[in-house]
Amino acid sequence: MIPVARPFVGEEETAAVAEVMQSGMLAQGEVVTAFEEEFASYCGVGHGVAVNSGTAALHASLLALGIGPGDEVIVPSFTFIATATSVSMCGARPVMADVEEATYTIDPDSVSSVLTPATKAVIGVHLYGQPFAIGPVLDLCGEKGLVLIEDCAQAHGATYHGKKVGGFGRVGCFSFYPTKNMTSGEGGMVTTDDEELTSHIRRIINHGQSDKYLHTELGYNFRMTNIGAAIGRVQLGKLDAMNARRAANAEWYNSHIHREGIATPVTRAGSTHVWHQYVLNVGEECPLSRDGLMAYLREKGIGSAVHYPMPVHRQPLYAGSGGADCPVSDRASQQVLSLPVHPGVGREECAYIAETINGVQ
Repeated sequence: MIPVARPFVGEEETAAVAEVMQSGMLAQGEVVTAFEEEFASYCGVGHGVAVNSGTAALHASLLALGIGPGDEVIVPSFTFIATATSVSMCGARPVMADVEEATYTIDPDSVSSVLTPATKAVIGVHLYGQPFAIGPVLDLCGEKGLVLIEDCAQAHGATYHGKKVGGFGRVGCFSFYPTKNMTSGEGGMVTTDDEELTSHIRRIINHGQSDKYLHTELGYNFRMTNIGAAIGRVQLGKLDAMNARRAANAEWYNSHIHREGIATPVTRAGSTHVWHQYVLNVGEECPLSRDGLMAYLREKGIGSAVHYPMPVHRQPLYAGSGGADCPVSDRASQQVLSLPVHPGVGREECAYIAETINGVQ
């Protein structure tokens, strides 16, 4: 079976972890600090704060920005649910906006339609490795006095008009889950140019400590370990090469998949897509339904997945929560299908996958 996702790790990561294990300093320490500095530099921002998950990055950032009860934060409905639940964890209300038909990223017009006096922030998700329409959303936030938060969990190294994501909003929030473009095992990172906000986030992720054993606010244990950071540092050094392999696989698919009823993905003009997922749209003209195609591929030894089968506004947790009607999110959830695009997929496998899809009867 060709897996739809697989971490791309090797001997260098093993050696880096062994070095930390032998040092005896396994928890947060100098290795984490080095990873923070290197990742911030890579993203072109002043500060990085390493945490233990992408969800923790969002949660801690929202808290540090003062988001709480009575506030509303606009999020896309077509995303992983942590984008919305991180808002709920702060006692605030996530308000769903729809996404663009072509890119599945947050629709600026839909954002405008759900603004209220309680709106304090917008979380834009760079979905599947594709930057959202940062310019229009950033302009809207500036006009309305809103905070922009970038959910970069799937977009390490992606660019918008020549600048890497994670440096446009007040904060960028990354995930290093094993299936992401780079991993630290589990983990995440907050990127920002705001020094005061950085200090506040550091307190929140370390039990609210302003000094050792001096706790000035409610905090959490969201720290990253030296073990995770050691993996992350090696992965960061490989990131551009791994992204290039993803892009080459995506380009092959775009050039070789030609089947009526199956649409290949597009890249926003002025953006660099890093292909966390390569996502087909399976329409009514296809001889097989989306789920039928998924089963057919499985029979042929090809893994695939649906990201995501239920938009956030349809989740039982958020039933009746309001926000925009999200017809594009609804359609996408029934039509998208992710193919293997990770760096471990070779050209022969890409060719086999394309030929198999083109041969659907």
